[in-house]
Amino acid sequence: IRTPGDASALSVETDYPKPTLLPNQVLVENTYAGLNFIDTYQRSGLYKASLPFVCGNEGGGVIREIHPEQQEATSLQVGDLVVYTQPTCSYAEYTAVATSAVVPVPKGVDLEIAVAAMGIQGMTAHYLVSDAPAGLIQAGEWCLIYSVASGTGQWAAQMAKLKGYKVIGTTSKSKTAPSCCDAVISLDKAPGQTYSDYTSVDIVQKVMEITNQTGVQLILDGVGQATVDISMACLARRGILVSFGNASGAVPPFSLLKLLPKSAFVTRPKLNDYIATRAERQRRCQEILEWIQQDKLQVTVDKVFPLDQAAQGHLYLESGQSQGKVLYKV
Repeated sequence: IRTPGDASALSVETDYPKPTLLPNQVLVENTYAGLNFIDTYQRSGLYKASLPFVCGNEGGGVIREIHPEQQEATSLQVGDLVVYTQPTCSYAEYTAVATSAVVPVPKGVDLEIAVAAMGIQGMTAHYLVSDAPAGLIQAGEWCLIYSVASGTGQWAAQMAKLKGYKVIGTTSKSKTAPSCCDAVISLDKAPGQTYSDYTSVDIVQKVMEITNQTGVQLILDGVGQATVDISMACLARRGILVSFGNASGAVPPFSLLKLLPKSAFVTRPKLNDYIATRAERQRRCQEILEWIQQDKLQVTVDKVFPLDQAAQGHLYLESGQSQGKVLYKV
């Protein structure tokens, strides 16, 4: 990306220099790069990044080099199959990755599954369900997950059920919600938009009917501007709204007095603060992989684009068509 913009801002360059390792890094030869909405936010300029930059915040492949100063300080070895998440640079043949951001792929786990599970979507869903609610929802209580058929939404719904929560999911009528949902609210697609029409159904009324007029203790909202008022109305007393995305635009500022009627909580978290240490990252990955190996989590890789079709991948994700993880094959 040399100039922020729409998907056409993505250009394929074949003479970009191979990364030079810093003392805390390894060089990964990428097999897959993961595609996430944050990539589109960075590409468009919504999230600022120093120009020029290589897009992509997660990937998976083989370690080809380890900085000499790290060789005795890490258990990683040349030839290890690994996945990683870090700001930018995964849409490339080679990526220099901090050793703290690298997680080895266990034997028997396919690399594309590992990138989906241990990358941004899997770990985002994990922290959204496990930690972001700050203990304000308990087993047996209701949560609402928007865009439940999306990659992160599918993960979050399954994990919420593993935690014992009851799940209401919203999805467009053209998509299929995960079977684990206790209730589904189907919506029309918003005309000319890539997200659902959240006015096509009275979501508040539906939620209150489902919850016997109590509301939900937790809302996972990656939609943003179009749903924030609906979310506030759907909360139960002392419920929490976790706003983690901007699919319809950023949530505008609002007065704290808006929280008063229900003593509500709101948080706007980001993944990096929930994988701030290598130990925390490893803990999340380990639990996700255990669930997969125990057949408690189903992983859906929706579509794989060749890397030279990066722009088409962004258009596909932004169109709202995806129903699982979208990857690039490098």
